[in-house]
Amino acid sequence: MKISDKRHYSLLCPLCGLTQTDDGLTLSCAGDHAPALLQTRYEQARFTPAEEEEGIFRYRSWLPVTRSLAGAGRTAVLRSERLSRHLGLPGLRIAFNGYWPEKGAELETGTFKELEAYTVLGRLPEEPTVLVVASAGNTAAAFAAVCSRYEVPCLLIIPETGLGRLRLREPLHPCVRLVVVEDADYTDAIALSEEVAKWPGFTLEGGVRNVARRDGLGTVMYAAAEESGELPEYYFQAVGSAAGAIAVHEAAKRVRLASGTEGRALPRLMLSQNDVFAPIHRAWLGGTRDFAPRDDDRFAVRGAFADELTNRCPPYSVHSGVFDVLTESDGDVLAVDGPSAVAARDLFRDLESIDLEPAAAVAAASLFSAVGSGAIPRDATVLLNVTGGGRARLARDHTLLAAEPRLRVRLDGGSHDEALAAIGDLFAPAAAGGVSGSGW
Repeated sequence: MKISDKRHYSLLCPLCGLTQTDDGLTLSCAGDHAPALLQTRYEQARFTPAEEEEGIFRYRSWLPVTRSLAGAGRTAVLRSERLSRHLGLPGLRIAFNGYWPEKGAELETGTFKELEAYTVLGRLPEEPTVLVVASAGNTAAAFAAVCSRYEVPCLLIIPETGLGRLRLREPLHPCVRLVVVEDADYTDAIALSEEVAKWPGFTLEGGVRNVARRDGLGTVMYAAAEESGELPEYYFQAVGSAAGAIAVHEAAKRVRLASGTEGRALPRLMLSQNDVFAPIHRAWLGGTRDFAPRDDDRFAVRGAFADELTNRCPPYSVHSGVFDVLTESDGDVLAVDGPSAVAARDLFRDLESIDLEPAAAVAAASLFSAVGSGAIPRDATVLLNVTGGGRARLARDHTLLAAEPRLRVRLDGGSHDEALAAIGDLFAPAAAGGVSGSGW
């Protein structure tokens, strides 16, 4: 592990312009104004990957971290002759985030959420408190694996539907505790995590508000720029909160500034959602920044092909959030039905001999549809973010262990009281050192 005492970046509020030093935990601007997503400003102006660093930490000069962690993977950027030929799209590149060792993809939990887990841990203070992470499943798997390896105290809160994604190569360390919320969805898990994080000794990871999470996900664009020498014209990704889309947009702006080509267009964000659960798609079609959650979205979750994309309260309206990055990139949001996602998943598997996660299948289906309808030119340069893949291959190559919840809770008519009391009992030994770490 490489540790630096000095932070090589500052935090900038894009709304008021206030610059702050970072303590590794800051999630919001200290100014008195409407919410805005903080952004990082790095001392290093040039795009200079570090050859001696491992995984995503080769981009350390543009990551908000004070340490590099061994074992980190990164995005494998590939050119597919078969898929390009099938689509008639010679400028297509695939950003593969998952497990595909022949292609250099070694993300052990099978999704790009590992990129954010390593970066969030790299940003933490030297003596972290209990990190509270809400997840639909994939993020929890990534944090479970990395926090267990480095013995970082962590509380993972997930809906029961996400439990099947927590199949790991190694058992959970005792300092990592998994809580499953029954008969709930991702938004419920987020709300519960925010209540827990108010307790002394607990820190909210913060989701999209955490600059480390976004900049970790932004390494997808760094990897693509390093491989091709340029930014793509179009970028395809399926989204729930759209933290990854915001991240790659911020990364693309950083790369463009470093290359001295500020006048060139940024990659157009072509985002996709399940057609039965598409709050971002619905809001974008409305043409305004306004966002209003709908009661029926809670029930629509059950019919979604990719339930990991079902965030009922995405950061759409917040300054520098989804609406702003779609507007700035001249992007669009597409809705994909289940049969189209299944067909795209099967076609990708037949052509590439690797499996896709449901969200990645939704993104692939949106690309196939856009090409077929003529929405993008055949000579365009395109980056498809396969946000997860290779889990079936991973299960063949390794013995995977199902993560066991330490606690199951239910929300009583929307109240968190009983669930909070049970979680408090789970961590009662903390005062006596029951969840101490870390392995820095």
